[in-house]
Amino acid sequence: MSGHEIPIHLCCLLRARPGMDQELSAYEDKVLALVPEHGGQLLSRVIGDGTEGHPHEVHVYRFAGKAALDSYMADPRRLELAEERDRVVASTELFPVAIR
Repeated sequence: MSGHEIPIHLCCLLRARPGMDQELSAYEDKVLALVPEHGGQLLSRVIGDGTEGHPHEVHVYRFAGKAALDSYMADPRRLELAEERDRVVASTELFPVAIR
């Protein structure tokens, strides 16, 4: 094995629980601050109003590889915020994308 990982690009769609738009953004401010420590980069963060089932936030990330993503997902500081996440986030969709 060469040890060279293939970069991963991901899109994340986040929907807030009713009335929790600002709290969702505050939670995301905290966890997104950890991304660079794990070989990741937030390429885009856009905020919507969540009406008609649309997401409240859409993020596009780049991670150096699967190990970097796994490291971010397992960060104890991120995991400590699970209760806050569950309180304010109704749904999260995370899926790979290609950047063109």
